[in-house]
Amino acid sequence: MPTPHRRADITLPSRLPTGFSAATAKVGIRTGAGDDLLLLLADRPCAAAGVLTRNRFAAAPVTRTRRHLAASGGVARAVLLNAGCANAATGERGDRDAATSVRCVADAIDCPVEQVLVNSTGVIGRPLPIESMVAAIPRLAEETRPDRVEATARAIMTTDSAPKAVERTVAAANGGVIRIVGVAKGSGMIHPDMATMIGLVLTDAEIEPAVLATLLRESADRSFNRVSVDGDTSTNDSVFALASGAAGVAAEPTDLVEAVHAVCLDLARMIVADGEGASRVLEVEVTSAATAAHAREVAHTVGSSLLVRTAVAGGDPNWGRIIAAIGRTTAEFKPEEIRVEANLVPLFAGGGPVEDHEDAAARAFSDERVHIRIDLNAGDARENHLTCDLTADYVRINADYTT
Repeated sequence: MPTPHRRADITLPSRLPTGFSAATAKVGIRTGAGDDLLLLLADRPCAAAGVLTRNRFAAAPVTRTRRHLAASGGVARAVLLNAGCANAATGERGDRDAATSVRCVADAIDCPVEQVLVNSTGVIGRPLPIESMVAAIPRLAEETRPDRVEATARAIMTTDSAPKAVERTVAAANGGVIRIVGVAKGSGMIHPDMATMIGLVLTDAEIEPAVLATLLRESADRSFNRVSVDGDTSTNDSVFALASGAAGVAAEPTDLVEAVHAVCLDLARMIVADGEGASRVLEVEVTSAATAAHAREVAHTVGSSLLVRTAVAGGDPNWGRIIAAIGRTTAEFKPEEIRVEANLVPLFAGGGPVEDHEDAAARAFSDERVHIRIDLNAGDARENHLTCDLTADYVRINADYTT
């Protein structure tokens, strides 16, 4: 069965923001059809930022990118990404391969090596076919075009069922239009504090590197760090933001912040809807909590519950699993004062079940999108958690991933 993301009617952006171009190639990094190497170029050095994995086994390209962002002061000309091999836990060879790839890009476009960012996604512990990559990079540098959004999204896919890309626009100070285009991959090993995902957020607005870094971190905290597919994070996750400044003006700050937040949230929702084996999307919203931390804990605990997620997979309105998950948190609440509903159908209130809603509850849990709302009646804080159901297909995909 295709995931909700594949079934969705999504129109991909036709072009990258002004000042960016991309090219892709198949160089034998992964099996099967489709390109597996992406080179994204900026016409000139531009503001750049990254939110990178906190995993202690961070892959060689991640550690190199972290050093490059620090050394360049948040300036980049290129991003090199590949799918099919994570280049993680690959020892000294992995470090050499990452260094070789960025040096090859720097030579091809005549820029400092520190202005090249790099990452990989795929199987951990396998080496890159660095020779074929090096052979392809000069050609990619000559073939980049701004109309390669779909190719960009497809070249970084692993177990994704369909490409993920989105666009927002905001008014520029001179009356023109500033564009923000986001591209991402992610389907499994998805959990808060980043996951096995890669994202690109590109804009032609003028923005300083430090401001861009803050904006990206805040956007990731409100989107990518609020999703989970399977409770696992990875060695390679990253989201890059680049601002070409090609629009020649800055956007109104509040408008730009809201647009970047929206792009990241749209991509996060696409990732959840494309969770490995997913048939339904699950959003847990917690309201009226004593603190944001309490709201976040309840949302995360309910959304991560295997029992809740399998109930959603089966269309089973077993709300007892929801209140059991709430009850094991440290959040402040009185059991007799909380209220739980699914797609606006009341399930639990006043310390007991809401009568005469069994049929409506069953229909709610059978919808493609199940929205569980939990009112703790303990304060004003609210948070949400995005995930998907847990199906037998998830087990099948991950049981056979490397074989």
